[in-house]
Amino acid sequence: MTKSVAEFCREQSIGFDALVEKSGLLPDRVAAIVAGRWTPSPEERQKIASALNVTPDEVTWGHTTPIQHIYGHGPG
Repeated sequence: MTKSVAEFCREQSIGFDALVEKSGLLPDRVAAIVAGRWTPSPEERQKIASALNVTPDEVTWGHTTPIQHIYGHGPG
């Protein structure tokens, strides 16, 4: 079963600054990946996974933010 970057960070007690430093990615990009607002490229996936000492296949990648009001449809 895969886990999100945020879940790995919590489990491993890796703070945001440490993840940025270990991954070598820009803070804005790391923030977007952790929040699930950005689907990382294969290179970014490898860098984040390496920083977490896991393989990219162990991480759930992609958007986690719910998308609402698509084509005028939404709650209510």
